[in-house]
Amino acid sequence: MTDAIVLDQVRKAYDGATVLQPASLSIPRGQFVALVGGSGAGKTTLLKTINGLVAPDDGQVRIDGAATTDLDGPTLRRRIGYVFQEVGLFPHLSVGENIGIVPTLLGWDAATIAARTAELLDLVALPREVAVRRPAALSGGQRQRVGVARALAARPSILLMDEPFGALDSVTRTALADDVRRLHDQLSLTTVMVTHDIAEAVLLADRIVVMSQGRVIADDTPRGLLAGHPDPTVEALMQAPRRQAARMREIAGE
Repeated sequence: MTDAIVLDQVRKAYDGATVLQPASLSIPRGQFVALVGGSGAGKTTLLKTINGLVAPDDGQVRIDGAATTDLDGPTLRRRIGYVFQEVGLFPHLSVGENIGIVPTLLGWDAATIAARTAELLDLVALPREVAVRRPAALSGGQRQRVGVARALAARPSILLMDEPFGALDSVTRTALADDVRRLHDQLSLTTVMVTHDIAEAVLLADRIVVMSQGRVIADDTPRGLLAGHPDPTVEALMQAPRRQAARMREIAGE
C-alpha cells in the first residue's frame, strides 16, 4: 500500500520550547488514523505540519511522495481537507458560500460550485435548502457537518480533523462520527483525526498513534493497544475504553 503521508524526523519549537520532538510517521492511502494523548502532547502541531499550517523547524513532510515545501497553496488545498476544532465557518457568508470557498479560490465556475455544494449537502446528510442560510441559523451538529462538507469540497484525497466532535452532545457526536467514517470509506479518503476521546479513537480508527510530550510513544491498531502496552502512559489511556466496555457488559447482565 502506497503512503499518502510521510513525516520524516519532523521537529517544531516555539520560543525555544520544543513542542514536537523529531517524529516520523508513515500513513498508507486509505487508512483512518487517530492521534491521541493528553493536552500539550503535540497532536495538533503534528497535524498542522501535514497541510503546511505549521512549518517544521527540521525534517520533511511528504504528500504522495512530494515534499510539502515543493507544493504551492492551491495544490495542498486540492489534496488536503481540514476540519477545524471550532468549525470556523464565516458568519457573514451563507452555508453554500462557506462550502464553496476553496473551489472559488481554485477558480471553479459558479455552476460547478453550486452542483458540488448540493452533492456535499447530500453526502453529509443535510437538506439542500440550508445552503442559503447563515451558520448562526444552524445547530452545532449541523455547523460541524457543514465544516466537513467544506473540507471535502475540492475532492481532496486526505482529510485532517482536529477534535471535530468535541463541542457536540453525545447523540449528535456519535451520529456525526459514524457519518465521517462512512464518508472515509465511501470516498476512499486517508483520514487523520486528533481526539481526546480514546473510546472514539478505538471505535472509528484503523490505527491509533499515541503522543506524549511531543513524542510518538505508541502506534498500533485499536485491538493491539487494548491488548496491553508496556508504556504506563499508554496503558492509562487505554483503561478508559476497557472500563466503559466492562461496565456496559455488567449493565447488560453479560
